[in-house]
Amino acid sequence: MTTTFDAPAHTLGSYIAVNDARSALDFYERAFGARRRGEPIVMADGRIGHAELAIGDSVLMLADEFAEIGLLSPRTRGGPSQSLYLRVSEAAAVDATVHDAVEAGARLERPAADQPYGRNAVVVDPSGHRWMIASSPAAAPTPRHGDLAYLTYAVADSARARAFYGAVLGWAFVPGRVEDGWQIEGTNPPAGLHGGAAQPGIEPVYQVDDLAAALAAVRDHGGQAGEPQQQPYGRIAQCVDNQGTHFQLLES
Repeated sequence: MTTTFDAPAHTLGSYIAVNDARSALDFYERAFGARRRGEPIVMADGRIGHAELAIGDSVLMLADEFAEIGLLSPRTRGGPSQSLYLRVSEAAAVDATVHDAVEAGARLERPAADQPYGRNAVVVDPSGHRWMIASSPAAAPTPRHGDLAYLTYAVADSARARAFYGAVLGWAFVPGRVEDGWQIEGTNPPAGLHGGAAQPGIEPVYQVDDLAAALAAVRDHGGQAGEPQQQPYGRIAQCVDNQGTHFQLLES
């Protein structure tokens, strides 16, 4: 029994040309855990004119080369003009999929590596198709009550500070929401810098479950607590502890 790709309107599918469709079907099964959908359509000259594979929730359609209508694989044309993007369940699955693909005959173009957008690798299959194997980035842990949620670097001259920390720590900065405020990219915990401070220093921001209760506790134990301010990232308040140290409390 043959099948044809049936999907809702506005669904984008991939239909590729391969050098040897029978070998390609075997390769995709071994490399990517593909499952055959029915039997291929075989033309009178023995070439496969249509075959389908299920990969996860997607369908990959393929056929042998038909040079007479310009249907050629990337290997025959001299290289790919696009990448096929395969998302897998987790970072470890990227490595496992790449291993299986290389064992099945793919060429490793870019080894698996962690990126801000997730773990990612690139392999090229025997017909020259370029596959990007990727996972989503790990979910950030939910901050708990008392966790350090953010650091604010108060400096007199933000330009000098950015040059200094950029050279020493490799920090990169993007403009923040306040005047002369700068977000520091990629730090853990998140951090920002702002200039014009009369008293330079580092001010921590702590996560709390109940801002009103935390501010009451600050006052009850000899500290000072300002009024909460609503920001896009949550409600935050300036505080000073009972020995004069400045900090902020955040309910996000």
